[in-house]
Amino acid sequence: MQGLTHIKDLAASLGTKKMVFVSTFTLAIHEIKVLTERMFKHLRKWFVTHFSGRSRQRARLVSKDGRCNIEFGNVDVQSRFIFFVDIWTTVLDLKWRYKMTIFISAFLGSWFLFGLLWYVVAYIHKDLPEFHPPDNHTPCVENINGMTSAFLFSLETQVTIGYGFRCVTEQCATAIFLLVFQSILGVVINSFMCGAILAKISRPKKRAKTITFSKNAVISKRGGKLCLLIRVANLRKSLLIGGHIYGKLLKTTVTPEGETIILDQTNINFVVDAGNENLFFISPLTIYHIIDHNSPFFHMAAETLSQQEFELVVFLDGTVESTSATCQVRTSYVPEEVLWGYRFVPIVSKTKDGKYRVDFHNFSKTVQVETPHCAMCLYNEKDARVRTKIGYDNPNFVLSEVSETDDTKM
Repeated sequence: MQGLTHIKDLAASLGTKKMVFVSTFTLAIHEIKVLTERMFKHLRKWFVTHFSGRSRQRARLVSKDGRCNIEFGNVDVQSRFIFFVDIWTTVLDLKWRYKMTIFISAFLGSWFLFGLLWYVVAYIHKDLPEFHPPDNHTPCVENINGMTSAFLFSLETQVTIGYGFRCVTEQCATAIFLLVFQSILGVVINSFMCGAILAKISRPKKRAKTITFSKNAVISKRGGKLCLLIRVANLRKSLLIGGHIYGKLLKTTVTPEGETIILDQTNINFVVDAGNENLFFISPLTIYHIIDHNSPFFHMAAETLSQQEFELVVFLDGTVESTSATCQVRTSYVPEEVLWGYRFVPIVSKTKDGKYRVDFHNFSKTVQVETPHCAMCLYNEKDARVRTKIGYDNPNFVLSEVSETDDTKM
């Protein structure tokens, strides 16, 4: 009987452990399922945000780094030849891989072409070894024995190496004329190609790479007015002289005549506290556009901003202090990059040594502030406050005096 009881207790214990194991296993499966659903939800959100952002970026006219996204189609052949008329600008606008290809091809091609001409001169004058010239024969060019030696002489002549082993004699005028012509043409090729490389390196467009704009634009109150603010900074200590900043709002509009204008441009005036010209651009500046009745942002609100279709392009023109060359920096903002109800974090501070320090770690950081959700609300609120302080006369109001009578008799 005791053995039977022990067996029953053991079976009950195993059943309990089995139930606990099944419950634990079911709970683990449920947790894995929840984590998997969260992971897929996060990945789906990331993919939607990532690809929607990329598709909107492709629709920009001006990219964040200032490049223009525009394509010219159906240009006739005659118009394409105009680019060769202004060959200097065409070469400067080429990418580095094409420019270096032209640079190498120009020198190698000229060396080979004149090497071939030197070989022809030697062949016509019968200076080559296969003609078995006599011992008293004076060649046009000494020590040209074939195409290879003719190429080496062409290279030595054009780059003015002058090893002294191969040289032109006074025997034939053709060789002297060819020597003069190659020397002049070599100087022209050297001047053009080296000048193009130097101009490409020193273009003021590269100076624009050290001018940076904030990643986002913000809309908040500044000086009691609703403003759109953008931060811009100069990463070099050298100034940008005569800086002038302005903006263009690009959007599709329909005229009263029914004409649809794509990329219609509207001027956006940006200012700092001292104006928008001759900026003292030694430290980061916060430029702002006042959203008043003449601003295209006046009828926008915080709830409808993301639904708008526009592109704000900001330009900064100035003169490079070191080279006196003018340059232009530009960037753009789409509605998703305009934050309503935010302001920029301060980045300029003063150290104990009396120096001013700029912390670029907070350059594009923003903080949320209390802001009216539309410009019209701000101006209506101001008008209401003014009305409460000012009294108005009513011309139809008449004051009538009422005489008091004592109708009570004692």
